[in-house]
Amino acid sequence: MTVTAILAREEQPPAGEKPIEWRLLTNRSAETLETVVELIDWYRRRWLIEIFFRILKSGCRVEALQLCSLERLERALVIYLIIAWRILHWVTWGRECPDLPCEVIFDPEEWQAAWIVARRTPPPDTPPPLGSMVRIIAGFGGFLGRKSDGHPGPKKLYKN
Repeated sequence: MTVTAILAREEQPPAGEKPIEWRLLTNRSAETLETVVELIDWYRRRWLIEIFFRILKSGCRVEALQLCSLERLERALVIYLIIAWRILHWVTWGRECPDLPCEVIFDPEEWQAAWIVARRTPPPDTPPPLGSMVRIIAGFGGFLGRKSDGHPGPKKLYKN
């Protein structure tokens, strides 16, 4: 088997931090800088893929499905893949873009219903920020939202 070795090293790390250094092996050829950057970018997304499959396996419990036909299993997987993707989407956008209006992800009926259940008040006329709405939904799964708690993770979103 032919492999390509890539060494990716951070040239200017933040002050007081060790530079990140990755040694990657791949079966893909990387003959241009553009291809190398693409492969490094794939590696950077590896952790998101791990989180996605953890949501699918632990949150959606797809391994526990005991369906009697392949057709039923495929249908269930399609639904659970969408659910897992959506939870991962909430977590990542809630962290990376907390000030966006929540309607970039949630339909008005979704965020308004969550608001009414969590706050026991009518929803505001203006949609709340996305980060706030993700925290409200995570609260249904046990997220306390204290200052030291940071951002909610996927488990608090799928525990509902």
